[in-house]
Amino acid sequence: MNLSNLSPAVGSTRTNKRLGRGTGSGRGGTSTRGHKGQKSRSGYSKKSGFEGGQMPLQRRVPKFGFKNINRVEYKGINLDALTSLNEKNSTSTMDVAYFVSAGLVSKNAKIKILGRGEVTTALEVHAHAFSKSAVEAIEKAGGKAVTL
Repeated sequence: MNLSNLSPAVGSTRTNKRLGRGTGSGRGGTSTRGHKGQKSRSGYSKKSGFEGGQMPLQRRVPKFGFKNINRVEYKGINLDALTSLNEKNSTSTMDVAYFVSAGLVSKNAKIKILGRGEVTTALEVHAHAFSKSAVEAIEKAGGKAVTL
């Protein structure tokens, strides 16, 4: 075997249609494009979504609502998650780097501490936002809620 006798697998290739090469070829005359009309011309291209002049779908369906471009998306972490983390690692301060290393959030996420669960030990928690109930629970246990 060498490069001179390599060939594609049987049935994997086809010969291309030779259009407009006389009536005897069977594909002469109109070159399989039918008769006249816009689609038979060279350079024809249809707008995507064009429905032959009928009102297209993207204009028939109404738009509603809006996206607030100033919305800040927080990743919520509940108090019970903090307690379970504290039981495993027994640390008094929890900040963004700690949550990232624990695998709770990605490094660019904004964190909000939420009030589900209870805190038993005094924790110093650093986060971007806190719910009122979370701040109360942390301070009740003798800890500190620090907003970044």
